[in-house]
Amino acid sequence: MTRRGLHNGAGPGYRRECTLIMRSYNLARFDFISIRLAVLCAQTGSLTAAARECSLVLPAASRRIRDLESTIGEPLFERHSRGLNPTAAGKAFVKHGLVLLQGMDKLMEELGDLSKGVVRHIRLTSSTAAINQFLPPLLARYTEAHPEIQLDLDEQVSDVVVSSLRDGRSDLGAYVEGPDDEGLETSNFRKDQLVLIMPAGHRLAGRSAIGFVETLDEPWISLNAGAALLLTQQQAAFASGRPFKLRMQVRSFDAVGHMVASGLGIAALPKVAALPIIKAMQLSWRPLSDAWAHRQLKIAMRTDADPAVRALRDFLCDPSHIAKASLTRFK
Repeated sequence: MTRRGLHNGAGPGYRRECTLIMRSYNLARFDFISIRLAVLCAQTGSLTAAARECSLVLPAASRRIRDLESTIGEPLFERHSRGLNPTAAGKAFVKHGLVLLQGMDKLMEELGDLSKGVVRHIRLTSSTAAINQFLPPLLARYTEAHPEIQLDLDEQVSDVVVSSLRDGRSDLGAYVEGPDDEGLETSNFRKDQLVLIMPAGHRLAGRSAIGFVETLDEPWISLNAGAALLLTQQQAAFASGRPFKLRMQVRSFDAVGHMVASGLGIAALPKVAALPIIKAMQLSWRPLSDAWAHRQLKIAMRTDADPAVRALRDFLCDPSHIAKASLTRFK
């Protein structure tokens, strides 16, 4: 029965179907030069400029693009007198082509690092809160003690940190507690405290702690969607039955400080990260009295993480490795 099934499955019809599939996706035509050429065509809008960047003569570059289009069965670009515009297929090709090119660059970088004694890359994705307050001195100490390991750091909002772990795009993640991290192996990392920052002389300026609800008449500056801080603020405003007047969203703590200093709104930032911004921009600040203003930062990894990743996790979560500068700088 096994032989009959194998014979029937590998009959003429089956072979014709496989041949059609292979013709539709002729991988021999998807070389990295052609992929890079197509990406550059989309970025520059010019075949001539893209060919020059790829060290190709114009006819050869044109032939490569035609070959790609023939293989895909769709035009990648609309040709006009002023250059090239990517079609829907072209945009999709460029999007995934960039990922392939970046992956190849990363591969070549890691192969080059082997000759320098680097035997392992660990991908660490972290929220802004962990980077601005705790990670730099810890990572400096770790890399000094382990020159054979290259740490690749990517800054993202907390939601993306967790999703990058699930997707296998990072090995270790540092983030503010809040996103659904079920199925990951998590450890407590550090704690921080949120404070309210505002322009000097603002009506809310003072020394005593203030409740978040008391600030909801003001326009707010906060971080982009996916940040644990923004989600907490939105949830707290909803629980109070009042709107959260989010005026502007930015990517970094420094950008938040600049917006506040310009009088565009008030904001909440972790105290350790906020104090140098407050000093540099001559802002005022007050503690927030809400329980959620005291936050837990976490470190997470997948349950199948290897010993090198686990060793880095243990190093980062060891309380004795907290850099003194980050604790005593603003006491």
